[in-house]
Amino acid sequence: MKFFFKYSPVFIALFIIHYNNNSSSNGSYRDSIQIDDYSVKIDSLLQTTSPRSFNGVILITQKGKIKYSKAYGYSNFEDKIPITTDDNFRIQSNSKQITAVLILKEVENGKIDLTSPIRKYLPEIKQKWADIVTVHQLLNMSSGIVDFDKPLIFKPGTDFKYSNLAYGLLGRILANVTGKKYTEIANSLFKEIKMNNSFCYQIARKDNNVINGYINSKGKFSLLEFKKLGMTTKSWNDFIPAGGIISNINDLNIWDTKLHNGKILKSQSYELMTTYNITGQHDAFGNKKIGYGYGIRIDDNESVKVIGHAGRGLGFTSIKFYIPKTDVNVIVLENVYNQDESIVYHFEKKIRELVMNSSLIK
Repeated sequence: MKFFFKYSPVFIALFIIHYNNNSSSNGSYRDSIQIDDYSVKIDSLLQTTSPRSFNGVILITQKGKIKYSKAYGYSNFEDKIPITTDDNFRIQSNSKQITAVLILKEVENGKIDLTSPIRKYLPEIKQKWADIVTVHQLLNMSSGIVDFDKPLIFKPGTDFKYSNLAYGLLGRILANVTGKKYTEIANSLFKEIKMNNSFCYQIARKDNNVINGYINSKGKFSLLEFKKLGMTTKSWNDFIPAGGIISNINDLNIWDTKLHNGKILKSQSYELMTTYNITGQHDAFGNKKIGYGYGIRIDDNESVKVIGHAGRGLGFTSIKFYIPKTDVNVIVLENVYNQDESIVYHFEKKIRELVMNSSLIK
């Protein structure tokens, strides 16, 4: 597979040698050239093909300034169209963070009580667990819901179980308390904060601007044809709050910058979102258990706190995380999903490790 790459490690090495050899005796010329300890390493990583190849985009910012930006591979394998940093991706479970924020905004408006059983907002649900599961427990994956028509697998609030269904129910709650469709509410927020390329994917619409997603099976890439998945409008609408939002690295950087700097939620709401009393493990964030807040994972086991989420499926893979200590934001989006689950987040994990061991967090 041919990849498109802006600068090679060799080019960068020659660049450094050139300026070192031509620096003035007092070193001021050389000192004006800022050399980092992560770009070359990431560039080199992206060129590896084992255990799989990278195909996507990366954006790293610090204090609002771009520290690294790269597009690598294809948005369309069949026509060999190079991928770009402006391309739109399915962000999959990173959609949950947006749903959590929309819920908290209605908490701020006095329309939702996090401690109330969901029966209060979803009176149409016949399941008995609607009388004991709270909005808070849907948000932090401690509801115990695994199937709409099955009993809970544990007492709500006592354990962690990741649930797309829980976030589908949160979407229904938003619709019931606002009188608007989830898509309207989310798209309105995107417009308000100038995420101009972000939207909820809708089956019936013809203007869904998103690049192709692919399945990688042992190095062979096949197009995932969304229309052949058999999604109904109803089933898809329930999935949108959990994984149906489209965005790109530029818009997601706007989201993270504003979310983590008090521009979307009130400080009390943000504190609720990023506080946890339940933990769960996720491959993209390592083998240890870390906290789960509201649509967000919190890793505070080490000296540097990391806040983020990952997403996968429907031909896409993603991770984004924020480091409060040094105001660093990292977003990685791929338009390939690997059937071998052991390597789905291979590059996402490696990039996270490189960042965490770089000058970006010192």
